[in-house]
Amino acid sequence: STGAVKMQPKAEELKFVTKNDGYVHIHPSSVNYQTRHFESPYLVYHEKIKTSRVFIRDCSMVSVYPLVLLGGGQVHMQLLRGDFVISLDDGWIRFVAASHQVAELVKELRSELDQLLQDKIKNPSMDLCLCPRGSRIIGMIVKLVTTQ
Repeated sequence: STGAVKMQPKAEELKFVTKNDGYVHIHPSSVNYQTRHFESPYLVYHEKIKTSRVFIRDCSMVSVYPLVLLGGGQVHMQLLRGDFVISLDDGWIRFVAASHQVAELVKELRSELDQLLQDKIKNPSMDLCLCPRGSRIIGMIVKLVTTQ
């Protein structure tokens, strides 16, 4: 007659894992401290401090595609137990792609974006929106991020 309802964790119970520090918590002074549910399990942060435990501040949730396209390190793709897996940071962060084509397209889009940014660094006056290649790459990224 009664059932259990899954409750969201309390703010002080919510924790995330980092590669180097293990579990970290959102600092009580952070705007996101009272947020008990994030659409994506990934956060980016600006500051990490250690007091009674390791805390992060100035954090924002980030979804998968922006993380893959703008995150540091190389993007790798492999077939793992029938799934096409995109990995970052030497395999520490992994995503399962919907298909081999999606994985290849995301990997290629990241490569094109990296090259475009290198071209912009070499030529700061280049207008990425007026450059045909730049506007196509930016358009594809906007479409991917806004529709997925």
